[in-house]
Amino acid sequence: MKFEHYKLIRDQALAACFAEGAPLPDPRQMHPVLLAYVGDIVFSLYVRLRLLATSGQVRVIHDLGAKMVSAVMQARAMDALEAILSEEEAAVVRRGRNTKSTVPKSATVREYRQGTAFEALVGWLFLLDRQERLVEILDDSFGIIRKEISDRRTL
Repeated sequence: MKFEHYKLIRDQALAACFAEGAPLPDPRQMHPVLLAYVGDIVFSLYVRLRLLATSGQVRVIHDLGAKMVSAVMQARAMDALEAILSEEEAAVVRRGRNTKSTVPKSATVREYRQGTAFEALVGWLFLLDRQERLVEILDDSFGIIRKEISDRRTL
């Protein structure tokens, strides 16, 4: 994207931020990367809130939180959760997994794509205000990831 094009899009986004009552886009029509962006925020906040009770040390909470919200751990959670997804949720996961983006060195391509799929699902559930299902997915994911980290420590 050229810088001039970026500036135009940024200015439009800023104008929309200041507009009163501007509605959110329909999550069913949103690009999976945007859903994953929201899902990353929601999952990060959820994990960090759950970790507050574990330690009074910010560094411990940060280090554990960073490990738990990594693409590798999100991929493990997504692998375990796929069997319990509705058809509609599975379609969101497929869209998220098929989104092309730059893969960091900290994860394989598969892990990163699966992590993006997980984040897209969380973002989609959050934006559609499906709170009960969102909490179920978040709670299950936290348990799966906690077990995975615990198992890795004993190896």
